[in-house]
Parts: sequence; C-alpha cells; structure tokens
Amino acid sequence: MKIINIHEAKTHLSRLIMKAAEGEPFIIAKAGKPMVKVTALSAPEPGKIQRLGFMAGQIHVPEDFDQMFSEEIDKLFGSAV
Repeated sequence: MKIINIHEAKTHLSRLIMKAAEGEPFIIAKAGKPMVKVTALSAPEPGKIQRLGFMAGQIHVPEDFDQMFSEEIDKLFGSAV
C-alpha cells in the first residue's frame, strides 16, 4: 500500500481520492509515521437500498397480537385494568 506524506496528500488530494474510490487505498503519514488509511466506502449506489417492505409476505401478524397471552401475563403480573 502506498504511503504518502501530508504535504503531497494536500497537493494531490483530488487525484488520490479518485484512486482510492477506484480501489487503490493509501496511507497518509506525518514525518514518516502512518496516521490514517484512506479507502473507498463500500456503500451501495443511491437508490439501490430498499429496506421498507423487504420481508413482505414472509411474516404474518395475527389480528389479536395485542391480546396474545393476556391470561398468562395477568397471572404473572396481575391485572392492570
């Protein structure tokens, strides 16, 4: 992996970022001491992620889900009503 000093990184930042985005990560060093690693984010393209509805049709919620096990709960904790 290429190591670049801070001065060179500031001078060529745009070019270095483009290379990192293309899969060529690099390290920025200060006085020869590695400080940070610059690498591309592995984020999908905008519009590709769809979280809502991703399990549609796979889960069934009963109509009485809010009343399920109410007798057992009352026995354990007493009636709240």
